[in-house]
Amino acid sequence: MEESKRADVYSVSKGGEKKYRGMRNPRLDNVLERVQGRDSSLFKPSASEINMYQRHLDEVLADSGPKADDDLLRNLLDLSPTLSEAASAIIDDSFTRCFKSNSPEPWNWNIYLFPLWVVGVIMRYGILFPIRLVLLIIGWVIFLGLFIPIHFCIKKHEKLRQKLERGLVEFICSVFVASWTGVIKYHGPRPSRRAKQVFVANHTSMIDFIVLEQMTAFAVIMQKHPGWVGLLQTTVLESLGCIWFNRTESKDRMIVAKKLKHHVEDPDSNPLLIFPEGTCVNNEYTVMFKKGAFELDCTVCPIAIKYNKIFVDAFWNSKKQSFTMHLLRLMTSWAVVCDVWYLEPQTLRPGETSIEFAERVRDMIADRAGIKKVPWDGYLKYYRPSVKLTEKKQQKFAESIVRQLDDRKSTRSLTTGLRDGGLS
Repeated sequence: MEESKRADVYSVSKGGEKKYRGMRNPRLDNVLERVQGRDSSLFKPSASEINMYQRHLDEVLADSGPKADDDLLRNLLDLSPTLSEAASAIIDDSFTRCFKSNSPEPWNWNIYLFPLWVVGVIMRYGILFPIRLVLLIIGWVIFLGLFIPIHFCIKKHEKLRQKLERGLVEFICSVFVASWTGVIKYHGPRPSRRAKQVFVANHTSMIDFIVLEQMTAFAVIMQKHPGWVGLLQTTVLESLGCIWFNRTESKDRMIVAKKLKHHVEDPDSNPLLIFPEGTCVNNEYTVMFKKGAFELDCTVCPIAIKYNKIFVDAFWNSKKQSFTMHLLRLMTSWAVVCDVWYLEPQTLRPGETSIEFAERVRDMIADRAGIKKVPWDGYLKYYRPSVKLTEKKQQKFAESIVRQLDDRKSTRSLTTGLRDGGLS
């Protein structure tokens, strides 16, 4: 009776051997070779021993199969904060997208469309551009011929001089718009000169100022520029009461803040125009508004500007293109199409902070112009991340990697110990 039981148990062992050997697992084969190499009279396993081997071998098979991939995936997911941040920066970089100009898709891709494209190039560069250039030159000759004597010869009559200079600035801005074949639609009441008010608008290019200036002579706050643009700033636009600053100079901020308050409180000064984003954005997004324009204790008049990109993209990337080349691109296009909305004036509500006030006005402009809001400071494109911030990120990532490796090493040691104990 006892011998028959042992034979049954051994047959179970042999059946289990055949079953597991069919799975072709190297680690299992070693175990079976050890079992097979022993004398059957010496190796007389019990049913509990057979069950122990089966459970252990099941674990070995599972550990060498898909579970290993699951462990790798789990270890990667444990680093998810770092990986998700890196992936989001690559896949959905909403900050960089604010300052990218989308290249137009080529449409002259076959024999039928290519001749039309060639005719268009000849029209734009051979006919329209020379006409626009001549128009711009004539406009500048007229402007300088009148502005210089008025600016230097009528200093005693300050109000008359300012009025004439405002008219001439509006004239030259109209000439610029005509040189692009600008199609500008203005919606809402035209701005007027009043005390205690400031106009704010989204910013796509320096031509925003030209588009708005041809209707109303604004005094604008603007970054200092080099070259012929800087010369115009210090001569022509200075007569309008414009305020210049330099982003890299911290002292300029205090000086500009004082000039702003003085300008807003003066009823005889030109309407003040501010681009609170502080930089040019591609007219598809709007970045955070600086709160300085909303701390002046005055009425804020929002202006929404939206360009139609059907003929040309009006976005100016100052890092890749000079303003002269930007104007050249506009002058060689078919037309610049733009809509301008003068929105309802806004005042600070009770209990509302200047930051909340700025966000509320930004919401109005974004909704009217059909552009997306992003929670970024536009000045970040002028600065690189600090070394301390980079090192801190690297240290956190290194610590997470070391922690995962230590956990994985301890888990493997524990598993190896359990296996050795089960087989001994």
